[in-house]
Amino acid sequence: MTTDGNAVTTDASVATTEGNSGTADGGAVTTDEELRELAAKQAALGEIRGTPAADPVNIPMIRHWLAAMGDTNPAYLERGLAPPAMAQVWTMHPPAAKDRSPVDDLLAALDDNGYTGVVATNCAQTYHRYARVGEVLTPATRFSDLAGPKRTALGVGYFATWNVTWYGDADEPVAEMLFRILKFRPPEPKAAALPPYPLQPATNQDTAFFWEGVNQGELRIQSCADCGELRHPPGPLCPHCRSAHRTHTVATGAGTLYSYVVHHHPPVPGRETPFVVAVVELPEGVRMVGNIVDCPIEDVEIGMPLRVTYQRMDDHLVLPMWTPS
Repeated sequence: MTTDGNAVTTDASVATTEGNSGTADGGAVTTDEELRELAAKQAALGEIRGTPAADPVNIPMIRHWLAAMGDTNPAYLERGLAPPAMAQVWTMHPPAAKDRSPVDDLLAALDDNGYTGVVATNCAQTYHRYARVGEVLTPATRFSDLAGPKRTALGVGYFATWNVTWYGDADEPVAEMLFRILKFRPPEPKAAALPPYPLQPATNQDTAFFWEGVNQGELRIQSCADCGELRHPPGPLCPHCRSAHRTHTVATGAGTLYSYVVHHHPPVPGRETPFVVAVVELPEGVRMVGNIVDCPIEDVEIGMPLRVTYQRMDDHLVLPMWTPS
């Protein structure tokens, strides 16, 4: 991720919004042609300003961001500047307070027509300048394109693209984001030997290698292809040398219980309470979060040796668990 005005591309998950969809005359959108007409109507609205950020750009939030990202660059706090990738952070509102945008009606219409599956395909951010401490950013959304219907590996669907621009003082653009998703019609579910597990992990280009390894019975740790630093959870950049080149190593599967909690409440879909959620320290030098299984809760103690095991949760998902070694 760069801060010099170059675009960066990341994968992300998207939550759709609810809204009333329809054609210009108020009828329901029921055909591909009507979907394209609605898209043209939304694009013609142009850029729609949203509600200004609830809080100005501020030092505490910047400090939290830097700590979470492992960014030790002192220039931000010393100069009163926000990391460019924080642009979206400043204007995030609670769901109940979310602005209507030119995107909402179209996404609702796609849902109504059976295109309920959603996956982000790309997100490109362009940075014009640093946001400064004390200024209030305002987002503006512009719907730009609907392409489809297209046949993809996930199913037939539409690619929807929109742009968000964040404006600062003097109505000056600070950053832009192009966001594109695929809204597709999911295939008819096949009969499964196991019911679908309700808690599915998010998989993207940063984490796919980990879940591929789990399916093969390997516990993989992301490593920097340049300096060799190991890191978990996986991420796009090395926190040590900032390289974007990455590979992985296969852990031995041994671990030591570093800390844990016993979860009693609230109920968790697919799990029977109480259960143990543990932080396991690996000899490779990283820590992982997982459940301890095949062990009475009263026997769980800090420092106990563990080994990884793999449990199939449904026809597609395997989760790494930990058991006493």
